[in-house]
Amino acid sequence: MVVGDASLDIDTLVIGAGPGGYVAAIRAAQLGQKVLIVDKSEVGGVCLNRGCIPSKALISAAHQYESAKHGEAFGVSAENVKVDFTKTQEFKSGVVKKLTGGVAGLLKGNKVEIFNGECMFISTTEARVFNDHESPRYRFKNCIIATGSRPIELKPFPFGGRILSSTEALELPEIPKSLIVIGGGYIGAELGQMYSKFGTKVTIIEGLDTVLPGFDKDMTRLVAKSMAKTGIEIVTNAKAESAAQTDKDVTVKYSVGGESKEVTAEYLLVTVGRRPNTDGELGLDLIGIELDERGLIKVDHQGRTNVPNIFAIGDVVPGLALAHKASYEGKVAAEAIAGHKSAVDYKVIPAVVFTDPECSSVGLTEKEAKDKGYKVKSGKFPFAGNGRALSLNNPDGFIKIVANEENNLVLGAQIVGIEASNLIAELGLAIEMGATLEDISLTIHGHPTLGEVVMEAAELVEGHPIHVLSR
Repeated sequence: MVVGDASLDIDTLVIGAGPGGYVAAIRAAQLGQKVLIVDKSEVGGVCLNRGCIPSKALISAAHQYESAKHGEAFGVSAENVKVDFTKTQEFKSGVVKKLTGGVAGLLKGNKVEIFNGECMFISTTEARVFNDHESPRYRFKNCIIATGSRPIELKPFPFGGRILSSTEALELPEIPKSLIVIGGGYIGAELGQMYSKFGTKVTIIEGLDTVLPGFDKDMTRLVAKSMAKTGIEIVTNAKAESAAQTDKDVTVKYSVGGESKEVTAEYLLVTVGRRPNTDGELGLDLIGIELDERGLIKVDHQGRTNVPNIFAIGDVVPGLALAHKASYEGKVAAEAIAGHKSAVDYKVIPAVVFTDPECSSVGLTEKEAKDKGYKVKSGKFPFAGNGRALSLNNPDGFIKIVANEENNLVLGAQIVGIEASNLIAELGLAIEMGATLEDISLTIHGHPTLGEVVMEAAELVEGHPIHVLSR
């Protein structure tokens, strides 16, 4: 308890308990700092509670349902396969509870003080934290801002009722009969395809010419083909204009090539990106924190803002809004505060999408490498040439490796297919350590495994593939 309005002294204040904040808090505590972490919602942030983890739990359930219905290729058949979506949601909530409970235990085990509430800067060395029950003040030596981001809300499509953000889409009590998705990026594609596997009629409205813009077109074509199999209608080069909802459905008006159209469904999911949580009552303007034109906090290579004792990480700083990037930056900031020479020095960050098939990418695409002036060689090895993929009845997709022709250094890789999310790690490590094609191809990979496709792709780019005909 605080006597009067005196400030309590701590070493490091961490604002936000997501994958950036809680990792930063634990690392700071490991380095001997007295740490307070503040979050107005649950420990684990959006990722663990309303994003990455719950969505993957539901996606896994959708895969199980689909597999149970379509096991004929293995000689397995089942009748009257049904989904109890209440139990599915209970499974998802159980996964979230285990992980958030684990994070809370780690924080407490590292003697990090947790405050459930909001935070407002008083000065560059003091802040007030508050909730419905108390509002103590803390004097800190250093602070790490890790307040994350929230879904972008468009004026014509305000969240509420039957217009959902990703948060509400993950909490539906029953499987909708129909769903419109505005935005075919990774969130819209993942959730749209997940509900489609459960039997929902899904329409995706995307402003660009493909779902998953930013990924290799050869990859997105496979995803679009898979979506079509479950009946998803993808409308590209479209502009969503307005929505009108009743107590039973919502109708979206949109245009394609100047032609006006409309579609009606039970719900509308809007997934057009996220914006940083740097506004509101935090008081960044009060202490003079510099933001860029997008509302992101300007930081240096250690995460330090223009106020020397205040750092920022994750979705509130420039760069990809990814949980694994936030965690990396959290460790760097905590170590910098402790006087270490740590700095953000990664070469690449992997991007992963849990569609079916999965997509992942790390480093440069072939076009990006050429645009940077590299003399490039590349090749794609198909999963159809891999024994393990065939035995899983999942032969669609490929692994593509992009290399520098002058020295065979690996510059980038793209994967679409089974377990792409896991397989990309080896190629990320290869780029980080400056590995060549030979380093990969001469590494013995277990057989029969999906990992062999990485080795075979390297051999293909070198010009001597074994399990496909040479070009």
